[in-house]
Amino acid sequence: MTADDTARTGGPGEDEAAGRGPVIRDKRRIDPETGEARRAPASEPDRGDVGGGSDDAPAEPGAAAQTGAAAESGAAEPDPVVDGAVPADGPHPDTLLAAQRLEEMRRMQAEFVNFRNRTQRDREGDRARATGAVVESLLPVLDDIHWAREHGDLVEGTPLAAISEKIEQALGRFGVERVGEVGEVFDPTVHEALMHMPADSPDVEMPEGATEMTVVQVMQPGFRIGEQVVRAARVAVADPA
Repeated sequence: MTADDTARTGGPGEDEAAGRGPVIRDKRRIDPETGEARRAPASEPDRGDVGGGSDDAPAEPGAAAQTGAAAESGAAEPDPVVDGAVPADGPHPDTLLAAQRLEEMRRMQAEFVNFRNRTQRDREGDRARATGAVVESLLPVLDDIHWAREHGDLVEGTPLAAISEKIEQALGRFGVERVGEVGEVFDPTVHEALMHMPADSPDVEMPEGATEMTVVQVMQPGFRIGEQVVRAARVAVADPA
């Protein structure tokens, strides 16, 4: 059997199945008879091609580059933020919300206190103005009571004296008080000076130890409600000697 016949024979499985005995294969790339290069049989691909599909063969450079780039990009990407997660360096959202609600509550409380105080002042002012209007309408009556008492016409125990006393007490419950008494230090906020008399005048009786301008005569008493002056007292004043 020649080398060509041996090369043209089938695989070892076929020869052994046919009972021909061991088969020797000539795998030389150069034909010793013709000196020409032999073509590899179709059933035996080149070892370089066979190695391309092996798991142990090195991967292609492009695939390796892609794998490396994917690994780097995966390492560079930050961890995904989980819903409800809180950064380690910041307060919890519930803490921020609680602080905001507390601030709103304090602001509303301050606004309520201011509203309450303002309402109280307005109520007191309205009451004082209403009382002042009533007192102004009663001024002629109060003046008559004053002059009747000064001239001795209000005798103690008489019905007129009792009525005048009840009127003054009723007004006193609303904070109405009379201003302007002889011997008071002159106060321009509650006194209206109609006359300035010399201290050595026989009609002037200065209190002992007086060092300031003093009321020596009341011509018409005044009235006030708290700090609100309904009418200033009309008086005569004198300087100390």
